[in-house]
Amino acid sequence: MNLSIREITEHDPITISDAFREQGWDKPVVQYERYIVEQRIGKRVTLIAEIDDVFVGYLNVIWNSYYPSFKEQNIPEINDFNVLIKYRRLGIGSKLMDKAEEIIGRKSSIAGIGVGLFSDYGIAQVLYVKRGYVPDGKGIHNGHRYIKYGDSVAIDDDIVLYLTKKLRD
Repeated sequence: MNLSIREITEHDPITISDAFREQGWDKPVVQYERYIVEQRIGKRVTLIAEIDDVFVGYLNVIWNSYYPSFKEQNIPEINDFNVLIKYRRLGIGSKLMDKAEEIIGRKSSIAGIGVGLFSDYGIAQVLYVKRGYVPDGKGIHNGHRYIKYGDSVAIDDDIVLYLTKKLRD
């Protein structure tokens, strides 16, 4: 297995969108075109994983997180982390995380990441804990507000627990 990790280029959006469509996910080309623009202006770094030049996954490092606690504390966020289902459990996610943490570590001593709460995110939940990420102590967030005791919410991709990892002292 010849795994390589590189930054996104203008040749990637259609390939990425097509790969996710093949597994039944809607990830539009314009999303990746936006990632390229935001990477050019320094808002994010999008890392692409390939095996033998075939796309298998990606993640983003967002320098100015949308999550309020990370934004206030200037904690960069690993975001929109996806490995194609047929390539999971091969160490690709760990290699993407290694590279993302290396990039974040050049500017910050702390990395942040959010994870969904239902079973679709089980593999990610275990990976992040094994890598040393711990909850930030703020509870769960739905993209707009913190969820409080007694609130009723639909458990979907927007219900997230945010975690942090100390990269260095």
